[in-house]
This record gives sequence, C-alpha cells and structure tokens, in this order.
Amino acid sequence: MTSTLLGFVIAYLVLSIGIGVYAATRVHNARDYITAGRSLPMFVVVAMVFATWFGAETVLGIPATFLDENLGGTISDPFGASLCLVIFGLVFARPLYRMGLTTLGDFYRRRFNRPVEAAMSFAIALSYLGWVSAQVTALGLVFNVLSEGMITQGQGIVIGAGVVLIYTLFGGMWSVALTTVVQMTVIVVGLLWISTLVADMPEVGGIAPVIADAQAAGKFEFWPEASWAAIITFLAGLLTMGFGSIPQQDVFQRANSSKDERVAVWGTTLGGIAYFLFAAVPIYLTYAATMVDPVQATTLLEENAELVLPSFVVSHLPMVAQVVFFGALLSVIMSTASGTLLAPSVTISENLLKPFLDERQLTDERFLWITRVVVAIFAVGVTLYALWSLEAATGIHQMVENAYKITLATAFVPLFAGLFWSRANNTGAGTSIILGLIVWLVMEFVAPEASLPPQFAGFIASIVGMFVGSYLPTGRQVATA
Repeated sequence: MTSTLLGFVIAYLVLSIGIGVYAATRVHNARDYITAGRSLPMFVVVAMVFATWFGAETVLGIPATFLDENLGGTISDPFGASLCLVIFGLVFARPLYRMGLTTLGDFYRRRFNRPVEAAMSFAIALSYLGWVSAQVTALGLVFNVLSEGMITQGQGIVIGAGVVLIYTLFGGMWSVALTTVVQMTVIVVGLLWISTLVADMPEVGGIAPVIADAQAAGKFEFWPEASWAAIITFLAGLLTMGFGSIPQQDVFQRANSSKDERVAVWGTTLGGIAYFLFAAVPIYLTYAATMVDPVQATTLLEENAELVLPSFVVSHLPMVAQVVFFGALLSVIMSTASGTLLAPSVTISENLLKPFLDERQLTDERFLWITRVVVAIFAVGVTLYALWSLEAATGIHQMVENAYKITLATAFVPLFAGLFWSRANNTGAGTSIILGLIVWLVMEFVAPEASLPPQFAGFIASIVGMFVGSYLPTGRQVATA
C-alpha cells in the first residue's frame, strides 16, 4: 500500500515539474521571469496569494501549535499572516503598483538611496531562509512518512528541494502562476473532501462535536492574561508577521504581477481572507485525529506534534483519501516553496548584484541567466539551513515565525514612512535601520526571553530612529514617491 501511495506522489511531482517546464516557454525575458509580464488576472492572483501562504506551517505547524498550546498560540499565523495580506492589499498595493517597480528593493533605492536599498534587500533575502527551509523540511517529513522511514527526513529534504528547484528554475513567476492554479484546486477540493470523510467517522460525529471537545479542553483560549508582559508578547506575536511580512518580495511580487492595480489590491486582500478562513480546516482535521485515535495522537505529541495529521491519514483513511491528502499537502508545500525561493533570488540579483555589473554588457538574456544561477545557489543554502534546523529540532511553525523578525525590526518602518510621510529622508531611513537592527540583536543575545520580545523592541527602536533621523538638519529630505 505504501509503495502505491508513494508512486502516486512521485507521479504528482513529475506533473509539477512538467508544468514548470511548460511555463518556461512563456519566459522570453527577465520581466516575464520575475513578474509574468504584469498580466495576471484576478483569479490567478488570489490563487497565488492563497497557495503561497497556505504552506507547510498551515497544514502541519499551526495545528501542532494548537494541540501543544491553544488558539492564542497561533496568533502569529494565521492571524498575523492574514492581517499582513489584508493590510498590504488595502494600504500598500496601490501606491507600490503605480511605481512600476521590479522588486521591493527598488522602492528603497528610488525613495532613499543605494545603501538603504542594499541593506533592506539583504535583510529581505535573509528572512526567506527560515520560510523556505520550513517548506523543504515539511517535504522531508512527507517522504519520511510515506516511505515508512526508508527515506530519512534529511534525505527527503534534499529530494524535495531538488524538485522545487527544477520547476522554479526554468519558469520563474510563470511557473509559480500556472502550478498554483492546479495546486489551489487540489488543496481546496482535497481537504474539504477529507473533512467530510473524517466528520462521518463514528468517533467524530461531525464538526460540532469536535468544536465542543476542543472548547472543553481549553483549546479556544485566545486572549492573553491581564498583565503587561502577556499583552506585549501577544501583540509582538501578531505584529511580527502582521507587519514584518509586509516588506517581503513574495507579497509584493504577487501584487506586482497583476494586470492592473485593482487586481493588485483585491487579489491580495481576497487571498488573505481566503487563507484565514481555510486555515481552520487543518486544525479541525488534526484535532479530530486525536478523537479517533487518542493513543496514537498522545504518542506522537510527545515525539513530534507535526506527525499527528499525516500519520492519522495513513493509518485511518482509505487509499484514495491518502492520495488526495498527500497530493494536497505536496501542493501546499510546493506552491509556497517555489514562490518563496524565487522572491529572495530575484531580490539578490536585481538589488545586490546588478548594481556592480557593467550595464553596457548586461543584456536581458544574461541577467535572466544570472537570476537563475542565484535561484540555484539560494536553493542550496536553504537545503543546508533546513538540515541544520532539523538537527536543532526547530519546529516548522517556529521557523516561519523567526523569518520575519529581521524585517519587522528593520524594513517595515522605512517602507511605511517612505510611502506615507513626506519628511522621511535618507538619514531617517539609515538611522531607523541601524537602531532597529542593533536593539533587536542585542536583545536576542542579552534577554531573548524578556517581557518585551527582541524583535518588538527593535521595531520600536526603528520608529524612534526614523523620527529622530528625519528631523536632523543633516538629512536630505526626499519628496514622497
């Protein structure tokens, strides 16, 4: 049975690679590779936003956190993640789309200067290590479960990273767009059908009994206790992803690939709302698994809570449901991994490497080749980081949470102030970045468990730095872009 299931999974991976290779036929220049020619319609943009964010942490990490803690433990994701997408769509998408940028790093150069561009581009690219690594770590987990241990999770990480690299390398944003349409369909239809199967099990008896059981177990406790320390920690969890995810190339890239600014605004917003609503499905399935087989669930909770749902599917659902579930899970992971692998690679190529290249010799074809090389190199870095995180026993949800600390502490304030505060200038941006980075790093080393989380302290310092620096007489004021 396992070999049959593994065969279906391999066939699905081959199909994804085929779609990616086909997408390469639509790539004629770097603009096609990076933004799909800014031609994507509403449905595709909504699908890309939803499928990119509905990743391994949504199916495996968030439900595991819900079981280990409660609903309040998921404040960063899906609550903070959904907040990010809605705010980006309603507040940031329109002005950024009108600027006709290639990357978010271009904004920092146009609004401020080259040093700000370089610093922010490096921070944005670095933040993706955790997010992409979480996806390939989940791929390794899937291969490990499906092979019943014949493939170790480390080996699975290498295999999964290779598959994602192949179909992202050739098709770029077109590959992401075309595979996402297929993947979103598999995700939505597959998980909803499996939910009906689970609801019909006698141990479950529908949706209401699962909700009632979880409520009785205290799993719906959400708000923090009435103390400043708890409230600040709660807000920091919300804003680390809620604000820290906004200055990210993948969010910008999806909006920027839209055919017009209306699609950019509402495609991102609707994708965020869809993500928040559908994130409840894996939580429901995972908690229902503890009701069907509490012995297995208890054992896995002590080992790795992320194994509860996939192990339940393998041991309690029919073969067709297993194929659908792991097909949906692979769709979830690969749609996120491909988009988040492309985004930092484009940022590195456009904003960190291109300024040092001779523009007279830099043809569009050569720059496209350079970008693809960076995609491959970044994939290797992600694989190594994922293997290291596996040894360090870092959870998928935690890996994603950690990804946005640096952008919250350094990148959000210059982006917001640069768009909406005419007085913001080069000195203000530089002071904001330096102060936010220093405070965050010092706090991480000196008091990582302090009542004021390090990244939130860095965020506050970044705000102070922007105001102080922008009012210094040495700062060169720049008109709002």
